[in-house]
Amino acid sequence: MSEDTTPESAGSDSAAKVPAALKPSAVELAKIASHYLLGDIPQELADGAAGFGKASIQLLKNHGTYQQDDREARKAREGAKSSREISFMVRTRIPGGKLTAEQMLAEIDLGDELANGTVRLTTRQGIQHHGIVKGDLKATIQRINDIQLTTLAACGDVERNVMCCPAPIRNNPVRDQMQEMADKLADHLAPRTRAYHEIWLTDSATGEKTLAAGGSEGAEVEPIYGLTYLPRKFKTAFALPEDNCVDAYANDLGFLTVHEGGKILGYNVIAGGGMGVTPSAAKTFPALAKRLGFVPPEDVLDIATAIVKVQRDYGNRSDRKVARLKYTIHTMGLENFRAKVEEYFGKPLAACHPSDVHGFDDHIGWFEQGDGKYFYGLNIENGRILDKEDFKLKSALRKILSELKPGVRITAHQSLLFTDLHVTDRIKIADILHAHGVKTSEEISTLRRWSMACVALPTCGLAVAESERVLPGLIDSLEPEVARLGLANDAFTLRMTGCPNACARPYNCDIGIVGRTLGKYTIFLGGRLLGDRLNEVYKDVVPFEELKSEITAVLSCYKAERHAAETLGDFCHRKGIPGVRSWAEQWLAGARGHG
Repeated sequence: MSEDTTPESAGSDSAAKVPAALKPSAVELAKIASHYLLGDIPQELADGAAGFGKASIQLLKNHGTYQQDDREARKAREGAKSSREISFMVRTRIPGGKLTAEQMLAEIDLGDELANGTVRLTTRQGIQHHGIVKGDLKATIQRINDIQLTTLAACGDVERNVMCCPAPIRNNPVRDQMQEMADKLADHLAPRTRAYHEIWLTDSATGEKTLAAGGSEGAEVEPIYGLTYLPRKFKTAFALPEDNCVDAYANDLGFLTVHEGGKILGYNVIAGGGMGVTPSAAKTFPALAKRLGFVPPEDVLDIATAIVKVQRDYGNRSDRKVARLKYTIHTMGLENFRAKVEEYFGKPLAACHPSDVHGFDDHIGWFEQGDGKYFYGLNIENGRILDKEDFKLKSALRKILSELKPGVRITAHQSLLFTDLHVTDRIKIADILHAHGVKTSEEISTLRRWSMACVALPTCGLAVAESERVLPGLIDSLEPEVARLGLANDAFTLRMTGCPNACARPYNCDIGIVGRTLGKYTIFLGGRLLGDRLNEVYKDVVPFEELKSEITAVLSCYKAERHAAETLGDFCHRKGIPGVRSWAEQWLAGARGHG
């Protein structure tokens, strides 16, 4: 990007820079006028309307909430236009996915009392509540803060939930220090504005005088973000080379922990990952983070700050479709970007250590913690915690949390780890799950265990096709085929999204299924479990009804021609997409002939 830039707002040294010829987007203008994310939210919160105005809707994301509506509940009334039933999604920011049994119980209670009766674990180790009405928004956010959690920066143009491997391996200095560093960075990059406290956490009935959103007069409110925060969302993750369970390469910023002999030597810094694509904009693309350099532990906060500030000052603030860090790096070029980061960092970056990701563990099942206790990874299909008919997962979790009081961790695959358990708890947990119609992790298929879906319809405004509601049925239909092929124990990632914005990270997995239009999908192949390779388009505009046969054909090709110990993604990458497609077409023709 050209360095012929002008500040977006005069008088702010840390305001972002944009090319003088480009007009800031409407979202940027809203942030400029908001006085550090306050805007008109307080007035609109009390105006009696069902929703907020356009500017406030954008600002609210930084506070941890999205305005939505149930698209299936829009009903045409007699002689009137269809109406929207406005509600809100509220997301809890939980660095590293760590929380207590009491906090998890409180989140479940909140889902019952103020949301739609379910709780959704996210792919970034957070928690979402859907179906909250405007009148309950403040109470919801207050209750989350009452349990020492927050929604601030769970969404928006800021650093979002900092991810970290959640496995509670005790007496392990590498994991302890990595998780501690993730917590430090989350605190360091959290917004400083008082707007969040002023809007959500003060009691208007007491008449308590609150600070203005910007804090005291003359103070530098946001020393890292500046007046206009970042051009777009920013995501960070910490991973181990032997365990990339957080998909570090899919993040704007990743720290790969380099360690030897139980000691952290430092971190390989990777930058520019991001999955989202806008179908109508050919200029958009998924990207994996690029290896940038190596830093010792004491430089982690400073290098992260430098990268965030470069994105703040050189990211695109005119077109949000190309505003993520991956586009900044693409525009500047990696070497120019590195040079600019070194300028902000104040010294050269060392070359990356040869260490790179080579393992992936979803931590599902029973494991020793290293301190005489155990942790248990319970697969939560698509992260949805609910009770329905004979499946009472929510009730089962209440009982486990209330009676055993374990620590809780949320994984990047939308599942739960119960920590600090005794060996005798193994039978107790299995009995509780079975009594509520819930299978243990050991009883579900490998295929289901490694699958993941985004929320999609009916609440996501970007979704063009189903995802969460149809993936379980697709897995049901595929399980017999996988077993028949003798692949029941093969681990490969299958991820589905309702649109190309890619919330379930479908572009670096073995099989990606991305909503193209209502009832039709694009199939991607050739990524892999490690998350360090993008997949490629295999077939486009595939009707949902044909997904089973198309995937079975691919798996049949894999079974017939794979090398020993070769994974599905590596096989597709080696054979090439055209080769897989040609083989599978012949198989499908034969299957249709026998049908």
